[in-house]
Amino acid sequence: MNIDSIQNGVVIDHITAGQGMRLCRLLKLDETDLSVAIIRNASSGKLGKKDIIKIDADIPVNLDVIAYVDPGATVNIIRNGKLVEKRQMELPLELHDVLTCKNPRCITSTEQELHHIFRLTDRSEKVYRCIYCETKAGG
Repeated sequence: MNIDSIQNGVVIDHITAGQGMRLCRLLKLDETDLSVAIIRNASSGKLGKKDIIKIDADIPVNLDVIAYVDPGATVNIIRNGKLVEKRQMELPLELHDVLTCKNPRCITSTEQELHHIFRLTDRSEKVYRCIYCETKAGG
């Protein structure tokens, strides 16, 4: 398989195998007309297998979404064909409008303008809870 290198854009690397499509949906890349390559189950010396997402456009990506889905992922920013920045992900303390609360009694169910905010309550178990009703987020 041959995927061309990109001149300006973002490469999300070291994604746990099988999480690339989910990450693409959460980043809403499936709703754009950008050139996006999703490589699934690529060989990796470090992980065994991994997914990779290449975005052939210099766009901002929500790093919190990436860190939520896979805190072990790496985000590489490419400009003029060169790596200009490499970021290691870490679980965010809060997620804003990434998840929606599933509790039908939560205020976010009736107040449409209200932001869906989840706070990290257990780092080791990767548990996030709605700040309004304390409902645990379904991953």
